Amino acid sequence: MIEAGAIAAALIGLFSAVSTRLHNRLHDLDKRVDVFELRIAENYLTKSEFSGALERVEQHMVRIENKLDRLANCDRNL
Repeated sequence: MIEAGAIAAALIGLFSAVSTRLHNRLHDLDKRVDVFELRIAENYLTKSEFSGALERVEQHMVRIENKLDRLANCDRNL
């Protein structure tokens, strides 16, 4: 009986050690994912920011096109 109790205690201790190590590894992985998500959030644009920047570029392109059209029309009138 003492041997069975010792084996049971050893198995419980082994299970506890494996469980604790697994929990620590998952906790470390969770922290790494959190850091990665934060880095992505800090370095990339939101859709609204990208949309606003694209709208400004389009407005500049339209102004450039209008200037080129005016220049082309001036050359034709000469």
